[in-house]
Amino acid sequence: MRKYIITGLLVWLPLAITVWVLQWVLGLLNGVFHSLLGAAAVLFPAGAGFFQELKSVPGLGIMALVVGMLLTGMFVANIFGQWWLRQWDALLHKIPIVKSIYSSVKQVSDTLFSSSGNAFREAVLVPYPHANSWTIAFVTGKPGGEVAEQLGQQGVSDAVSLYVPTTPNPTSGFFLMMPRASLRPLDMSVDEALKYIISMGVVAPPEKAGAARN
Repeated sequence: MRKYIITGLLVWLPLAITVWVLQWVLGLLNGVFHSLLGAAAVLFPAGAGFFQELKSVPGLGIMALVVGMLLTGMFVANIFGQWWLRQWDALLHKIPIVKSIYSSVKQVSDTLFSSSGNAFREAVLVPYPHANSWTIAFVTGKPGGEVAEQLGQQGVSDAVSLYVPTTPNPTSGFFLMMPRASLRPLDMSVDEALKYIISMGVVAPPEKAGAARN
């Protein structure tokens, strides 16, 4: 009996978690859309009833946000749109508090999602939390500014910035800076490394041909 229950759990658990994540994402998108409709109802009281009816249309919020992102991407892809984007950035950078949050989030998103960026492009092994214990980390770049200067004064000239995710939730983790010589490069892709971390080492990445020969 216990064997069959565990087997059934292994079948349904991945599907249940996938559905739960999708529901959370869809709920977040719908929440943003409903907030926009609420703001529109305040600005245009005469159409409040119409905006309220739109909230009851299933899936409309997701479709509207996807279309909005598509139109925004098409708009900023030309010279005129890029000019407006620069004006918008300049305006937000002049607002106290907002400029700190906006600039930080923008730098992170540009680094993570830019095709020319180096964030999360390389999985490595690092000694953490002590010298005799190893974990998987992702290279996010190199230290800069005063941090790089201080590390250079300590004789660390080849330091890299690392993100060490936690298990089974890789969205939380630790930010480390270590010498490149302390790292052990891995042949596995970032996706394979994330699966390995989320599964707590159960789902091992496929063995490479070169490693098998060794």
